[in-house]
Amino acid sequence: MTLVANRRIGVLFGMEDTFPWALMNEINELAKKSGDAIESGPVKISHLAQEQSFEDAVILDRISHEVPFYRTFLKCAVARGVEVVNNPIWWSADDKFFDNVVALAAGVAVPKTVLLPHKERPPNTTERSFRNLDMVDWDRVFSHLGFPVFLKPAHGGGWKDVYKCDTPEEFFLAYDKTRDLEMMAQEAIEFTDYYRCYVVGRKSVRIMGYAPKEPHHLRYEAARGRIAPPAIAERMTAGALALCEALGYDLNTVEFAVRDEIPYAIDFMNCAPDADVASVGEENFRWIVRTMAEYLVDRARHPRAFESTGTWPSLLGLTR
Repeated sequence: MTLVANRRIGVLFGMEDTFPWALMNEINELAKKSGDAIESGPVKISHLAQEQSFEDAVILDRISHEVPFYRTFLKCAVARGVEVVNNPIWWSADDKFFDNVVALAAGVAVPKTVLLPHKERPPNTTERSFRNLDMVDWDRVFSHLGFPVFLKPAHGGGWKDVYKCDTPEEFFLAYDKTRDLEMMAQEAIEFTDYYRCYVVGRKSVRIMGYAPKEPHHLRYEAARGRIAPPAIAERMTAGALALCEALGYDLNTVEFAVRDEIPYAIDFMNCAPDADVASVGEENFRWIVRTMAEYLVDRARHPRAFESTGTWPSLLGLTR
């Protein structure tokens, strides 16, 4: 095996503390034990020049979805040959409704979902901007989805602007609060079990019990010890890997709600997933730190060609 010398792995992060520092320490320990000329540390950013070079061979992105300046920085890094996890160019283009289309092509069960027009006009638009838009047939939407439904953004995460609606009246009250967000209405899966899966490198999966109805800091703790039956675990593992392969994500979480022994993929565009020890727990934390460190070291050792997307174009029959 040929190792690449002097390869730096940068981590770009924001307010989180436990995961980034533990990950960088783990990478440096792995490199030290193997004698690799690999090191890890925080990404260093100031102003960005068009001609700029980058000191990192690989960057793990934990924050650019919240900081547009960082996202542009990472796209420029990709243009200079840096391998960024996850791909900032595809991530910028992706949305959760499109991901459901991909999931269906990949054979993964998802809830029935409808994309809705903005409740309020986006900035710098007028009524003339929407001359192509017909009125929504709400009876048809509600007949297709049934109640209850979830109303949630096609972009975003962290359970922000998510509403569960049991009646049309509740739905319209929630819809009135969504401002100019691009929203989806989604069939509510009345589940018996719920799991969240870490997926690393499109190869490694860790299935974790998860309780989405609990407060954020208790969602892992409340489901501690929940073990998926073997057949469901096998189906979730295969589905999580298929989704991340199709979408081209090398770090993600895929959430499954189990109804009638069928796992439905609920949310699988979590490209900078929660990895704080206080929320995920010590065992899950040790797994994600170790597995992510090993994956990033492998990327530094064996650089890969740029990949614009995952395999979804071929799944949808778009390749020639």
